[in-house]
Amino acid sequence: MTYRSSSALMTQSTPAWIVLAHLLRPQGRKGEVLAELFTDFPERFEDQKRVFLAAPGFDGEEAEARPAEVAAFWLPVGKNEGRVVLQFAGIDTISDAESIAGLDVLVPREERVRLDDESVYISELIGCTVYDGPLPVGVVEEVQFAMSADGARRLDDAAPLLAVRSLEGDEILIPFAKAFLVAVDTEAKRIDMVLPQGLIDINRMVGGGDANNEDQKR
Repeated sequence: MTYRSSSALMTQSTPAWIVLAHLLRPQGRKGEVLAELFTDFPERFEDQKRVFLAAPGFDGEEAEARPAEVAAFWLPVGKNEGRVVLQFAGIDTISDAESIAGLDVLVPREERVRLDDESVYISELIGCTVYDGPLPVGVVEEVQFAMSADGARRLDDAAPLLAVRSLEGDEILIPFAKAFLVAVDTEAKRIDMVLPQGLIDINRMVGGGDANNEDQKR
């Protein structure tokens, strides 16, 4: 089973939107915007000119989102490797770019790239119940990605962390790693895993606060 990136913050029902990127800040003098990339298919911006902009977590109708047209894009190198620079039609100045910083770049769910049977979109994991063997652990509320030490780029080789709300109300961070994964059924909203003994207790965030074991923080 492999995974495909999408937004870490989605509604717990089946998402109506797929998040392609999160706009960070201006990158240039002509309205270009640096963005965190949440898709493994950046080339889709060649054909996917029509997108929508909205605040993170948006799950409204198309009329409530801001339509936008991708005029150009490129993948930077160096410290911003793994991100994308986007230029939108009508966003021509630094001030224009600042006005959309912080928004997500979205497409309707039906326009997403189709995956093979061995892959799953990260956004579809939100709202799934995680099972450790036959025992329910909790519901996935968020998916977190490991970042470089300076926070500048995502570490694609590191497994994402499922932030799971346990039956007791605590948050548990569970690596979405192939070694632990048995099956994913997004239609049934179920993730079956076999976790190492003690992992749940070590990665439990009591009451949503500090972890029991500080050394386990990423």
